[in-house]
This record gives sequence, structure tokens and C-alpha cells, in this order.
Amino acid sequence: MGFVKSKRLWLPQGIAEDASSPKTSDSSQPQDKKQSKWKEYIALASVPMVLVLGNSMLVPILPDMVSRMGISKLQSSLVITLFSVTAAFFIPVAGYLSDRFTRKAIILASLAIYGTAGIMAGLGALWGSYGIVITARALQGLGAAGTAPIAMALVGDKYKGGEESEALGLIEAANGTGKVISPILGSLLALIVWYAPFFAFPLFCALSLIAMIWLIQEPKSKQQPQPVGDYIRQIGAVFRKQGHWLIPAFLIGSLALFILFGVLFFLSDLLEKPPHSIDGVAKGGVLAIPLLGLVSTAYLSGRLIKNAGKRMRAFMIIGMSAMTVSLAAAIFLYQNLYLLITLLTISSIGTGLLLPCLNTLITGSVERSHRGMITSLYSSLRFFGVAIGPPLFGWLTDRSQTLLFSAVAVLALGALIMVCLSVKPPAQAGGTS
Repeated sequence: MGFVKSKRLWLPQGIAEDASSPKTSDSSQPQDKKQSKWKEYIALASVPMVLVLGNSMLVPILPDMVSRMGISKLQSSLVITLFSVTAAFFIPVAGYLSDRFTRKAIILASLAIYGTAGIMAGLGALWGSYGIVITARALQGLGAAGTAPIAMALVGDKYKGGEESEALGLIEAANGTGKVISPILGSLLALIVWYAPFFAFPLFCALSLIAMIWLIQEPKSKQQPQPVGDYIRQIGAVFRKQGHWLIPAFLIGSLALFILFGVLFFLSDLLEKPPHSIDGVAKGGVLAIPLLGLVSTAYLSGRLIKNAGKRMRAFMIIGMSAMTVSLAAAIFLYQNLYLLITLLTISSIGTGLLLPCLNTLITGSVERSHRGMITSLYSSLRFFGVAIGPPLFGWLTDRSQTLLFSAVAVLALGALIMVCLSVKPPAQAGGTS
């Protein structure tokens, strides 16, 4: 694996295969084929959106859990943390199973576990049993492990060239859209009854399950399942050959999401305090501003990059530069709420430029037999970045907000340096821009 020579350029194998295949423009495709493709995109994008809804929709009702169930704030926070940690640990297992069996089978089984455990959590909340709720949330984390990361690998199996980057950009946008709407939706549902978000989530899960069953046909693998020992050795060989850029790419993606969720946590806390005192649905609307920057940019960059290596590199450098500069400016301007929201939106736009490029490079860097594990390891690090962002940002905020933004600006600068030095996709063969 690794890089293969094509028209005097060294290309990642997935990209080289794409470049050598006939180019087909969207305008030359029959209308029914376009519609079928977009139905598939939407079905695949529903999987990461469901993943986000199952977690973030519960954030607004955590204070209600404390008062209605008689638990501590720490116990309520574990409803989110245990889910994320369980998912992060089991994502590589789901990746291996998807390589050994089929992506679709793992996604469907995971969605079924995810939704069923959601009903169990809702019943636990209805009965006032924290033990049932927390057990169900751990099971949901187990189910979540086989959703979005495996959907990303499935995109790499099904699509090539511009279609692959387009689908991955849409998946990243769906992930961001879920983050935009989930706190607002959770707050609105809680107006009916405080535990309504628990029961609403399985409905979304069922819709995604139906869409995957009816709309997605998985390409058949021509390779036979490998013994576990051989599989692990081959994964090790992938990292020996490509680890010089894969590992930095993993770290960059994790750092980007660590920063994104950390600054959103900081902004959420800031909005609730005087003199702003913004809470509930209104706070969700304000937090949606930087997230909308992420969503729109991720979708557009996915459509624009195709499999053009030079364009990917440019987008990644511009994105990380935008994050670095905006976060550095926040060191001096964070006290002005309007300027702070503007700077955080610019930082989120930078994240939207970065992530679809990383997703496309990582899914296209390995053959199908190892893609599930590689994308899962990447997703696992992303999960850890999301999970540790809020507590570390809370700790830094208690010490100094200047220190907070100085630290994240330095981290963003470090990620920018890694992009420049380590992640160097070559120009696409064939001259496609």
C-alpha cells in the first residue's frame, strides 16, 4: 500500500486508482442516477447525525436529571462522558468487525443496539432509576461505535474521486448539523416532559436504519476474511509504511475537534453568566452560529476538493491558518461578545476546510480490507478529542481566559506546522483541478 507511481507523481493508492479511472461530470450523468446518488448520500449522512443526536440532545436536560432523579452533577455528567468513553474504546473493535464481515451489517446492528438502548434509557428516566439510565447509556456507546466511523469507511468502498470527497464532506456537514440542532431540539422536547429527548432519539435511529436498509447497496469484497494475527500484522505494516503522515493526520483531526468543542463549551458557559444571561433555546441559537460556519464550509469543501491533492493541501493550510489567527486574536478580544463569536465562527470555518480533506485522504489511503480499522482508529481519536475538550477548557477558564486562548492558539499553530511538514498529498494525475 502507501504511494504508487502514476504519471511521474507519487499518489496514495486510492487517489491513484481514482485518477486513472474515466472522469465523469455530474452534467453527463442521467437524472435518475443523480437522484439515486443523493438518496445514498442522505442515507449515509443520517448515520453520523443520529450519532450526534443521541448524545447532544441530552445536554439541555442534565439539570433536570439532577433535580428530578435526585442525583449529583457528577452523576449527570457521566450520562454524556460514559457514552463517549465507551464509544471511543469500542470503535476499533467495530472497525475490525466491519473489515471481517460487511460495513452494512455492522452499521445496522449498531443502529439497532443504539435505538433499543435509547428506549431503555428513557424508561430508566421515567422510572427514576439512575442505574438503568447509566447502564443504557453505556450500551448506547457500544452501539455508537459502529455508526459514523463505519459509514465513513463505507463511503471509501462505494465512491471514488469527486464523489468520495463530496459524500465525506456531506457526512462531516451532517455531523455538524446534528450539533447545531440537537441542543435546540432537546430544549424544545423538554418543554413537553423533561425526559422526552430519551424517547425521541430512537425514532430518529429507526429512520436511519430504514434508510440504510432500503437505499444502500454495499460493494462485495473480493478478499477472504483474514486470521486475527495476520490482520493485526498487516495493520502494523500500514502504519510502518504510511505512519509518517497518517499519525499526524489523526492527531490534527483530534486537535481540531478538541479545540472546536472546547471553545463551544467556553462560549456556552459565558453566555449563561451575567451580564449576558442567555440560556435554553436562545443559547442554542447563538451556539449555532459558529457551527453553521463549520457545516456550510465542510459541505462546500467536500464538493470542491474532488481528489485534487494540491487543493486539499491548500484547504488544510488555509483552514489551520484561520483557526490559528482567530484564536490568537481572541487572546486580546475575548471580552467583546460580538467579536468573540465572529472569531470563533472563523475558527469553525477553518475546521470545516480541514476535516473533509483529512477524511478523504485517510479513507483513500488504504485498501478495503483495512479501511474499517484505519478510519475507526481515526474516529476514536476524534471521540477522545471531543470528550476531553470541555473539562480541560473548564479547568483553563477557572485559571485565566487569556491563558485559555493562548494555549489553544499554540495548539492550533502546532497542528498547522504538522500539516505543512507531514501531510503532503501530491497533485492529482491527469490535470483535474
